Amino acid sequence: MTDSAYRVVTTSRLAQWRIDDFSSSYRKSDPFKIGNWNWHLVVEKNRKIWLIKLFPEIPKLAGDSPPPHPVASFDIRIISFLGGRKTLVHPEVRDKPLHSGEDFIWALEVPLTGKFIIDVEFLDLKTASPDGGEEVFSIWVASEGFPHPQKQNTRAVSSVSLGRMLSESIHTDIIIRASDGSIGAHRAVLAARSPVFRSMFSHDLKEKEMSAINISDMSIQACQAFLSYIYANIQYQDFLTHRLHLLRAADKYDVSDLKDACQESLLQDIHANNVLDRLQSASLYRLPMLKLGCLEYLVKFVNTG
Repeated sequence: MTDSAYRVVTTSRLAQWRIDDFSSSYRKSDPFKIGNWNWHLVVEKNRKIWLIKLFPEIPKLAGDSPPPHPVASFDIRIISFLGGRKTLVHPEVRDKPLHSGEDFIWALEVPLTGKFIIDVEFLDLKTASPDGGEEVFSIWVASEGFPHPQKQNTRAVSSVSLGRMLSESIHTDIIIRASDGSIGAHRAVLAARSPVFRSMFSHDLKEKEMSAINISDMSIQACQAFLSYIYANIQYQDFLTHRLHLLRAADKYDVSDLKDACQESLLQDIHANNVLDRLQSASLYRLPMLKLGCLEYLVKFVNTG
């Protein structure tokens, strides 16, 4: 059995385990990173019942302090290709404390043999102490339309301040020139979020001494959305409106988390009028999960057409 049989493909909030041949009674995935934790998926056969388990690795901390455990909200489904394609969907899981492999178990009477795929979409991850002495809060700072923390925390306050630096042009030191306008930005912020910008400002390139960068392949609205994402201040509707432009910018400037976010979003609304364009984007920008989603849609469309 190859190493790929245990590998889980991930983006920032999606995990996908593709199993081409499950002929044993137990298989545990390699660890995969989502949020602050490494996770495992397990497929186990117990007589005529198949069990799917999802659990985190809880690191041991020095001293007597108990390690934090995740409180997870997620959707999980299985796509089985045995006797024709069919999808099994588990009821939504919300705010589930996860400590060990016994905390989430999905029992199935449908045989999981041959080829199938396990998809997990993490909607939110909160952190909590096992002793219950600390307040639970989301690890993901949210913009409008994304999961929100229960209370504003230090990271959220920092994000608001960072967004103000952009929106109020506080001590900007470089101009971004789009195709139809310009906007002020900060070299340090751009360099921290993009290896490409960091290289521009660190090496003997003309941008190092210039006071402006030309991004002529983006409109000012799309460029504003791109910078708003970099400054953690993007609105959800702006993200949706400009996500194809954001995907191109994320690939060009190597902003990997934005690229993952665009892939996740584009997976959500594949339909007959856009599936071929999405498939082309998946190939152009090397997006394996979007490519798989498009191919699955096409297979389903042909079979039902």
